[in-house]
Amino acid sequence: MYPDLSYLLNAVLGTPVDNWLSIFKTFGFFLALAFLASAFVFSIEMQRKAREGFYKPDTVTMTVGAPASWMEIASNAFVGLLLFGKGAYASQHFAEFRTDPASAILSLKMHWLAGILGALALGGLTWWEAWRKRKPEPEVVKRLVYPHHRVSEMTVWAAVGGILGAKIFDLFDNWESFLADPIGSLTSGGGLAFFGGLVLGFAAVVTYMYRNNIPFWPTADAVSPALVTGYGVGRIGCQMSGDGDWGIVNNAPKPGWMNFLPDGFWSSTYPHHVLNTPHTDPVPSVPIDGCTWDYCMQLSEPVYPTPLYEVAMMAVIFAILWSLRKRLKVSGVMFFVYLFLIALERFVIEKIRVNVEHNVLGITLTQAEIISLCLMLLSAAGIVWLYKKAGSRQ
Repeated sequence: MYPDLSYLLNAVLGTPVDNWLSIFKTFGFFLALAFLASAFVFSIEMQRKAREGFYKPDTVTMTVGAPASWMEIASNAFVGLLLFGKGAYASQHFAEFRTDPASAILSLKMHWLAGILGALALGGLTWWEAWRKRKPEPEVVKRLVYPHHRVSEMTVWAAVGGILGAKIFDLFDNWESFLADPIGSLTSGGGLAFFGGLVLGFAAVVTYMYRNNIPFWPTADAVSPALVTGYGVGRIGCQMSGDGDWGIVNNAPKPGWMNFLPDGFWSSTYPHHVLNTPHTDPVPSVPIDGCTWDYCMQLSEPVYPTPLYEVAMMAVIFAILWSLRKRLKVSGVMFFVYLFLIALERFVIEKIRVNVEHNVLGITLTQAEIISLCLMLLSAAGIVWLYKKAGSRQ
């Protein structure tokens, strides 16, 4: 596994591990790629729907040539404070930052002198740029803005809401661990529940759409393949970093039909996993003999590499949605098809994943299985409702 990018480059180029690249965690790197990939696919679909007449542009009034506002200067100064202050702190405390970047980023730890200088630099640069482009008389111009011009803003809203939701749902699923160490649980980079991210990320984007008068159903259809793309890329990060989203113990021999694939596609002990602790589920981790690196643990028994299976399933779901996106004529149906497919996928994969189980009316289910069943029922009902609604208009 590759807990950070220094391990990945070691595997590819043979470079030493634990260098400056180790501050870039593999999971975080792929998480960023996931949002970028989602935004790219989302933008393509939004532009297509704009060409087909689903969207009308908003007229946005802008003032050109005016001095920078105090709010613009202050916001950029704050960014400079964080970037320079945290960056200088990370440089001076490299060993601490490399092993636990979240505790440094999500705290008041900072090189305050560098932060203040950074704030002055970015705040001053904001003022200077506006002053350089100033006009004797500021002009008020009007521009047409389509929803696909707002994809970057919606992506930020989705990222913030999704990460918060994933963390909150995971805390509820591991309440005892949260009570034992609230600060550690909140600042940990691990522990992210997919459905939590989906719910709060969805709520954040819907709020943004409502505030900017963006039609819901065409946008929900457009974002469906984008969400699948992002989830698939994110699961690559889970697999490559070994973040604990693996499956149950798998000591069965590798099937013959999988002989063309590496053994890690059937079972893996996740050597050098990013958790780097003996307390792992479903089996404890043990030290790797002769390892002198920072991440020297592996599972004591092989398990199913479920993130790999989810990547493959997301590829299949993406292909289905991409082939249906121009065929489904009723707005909203594509979105409910997406919900049904990801719920079905998650319900199936839960059978070999490690998760906290809950007793529901005498039936043992995981949190994800409960939500999956609800989503499948909701999706089926939603498809029927939308077709009936469309039929009544004809």
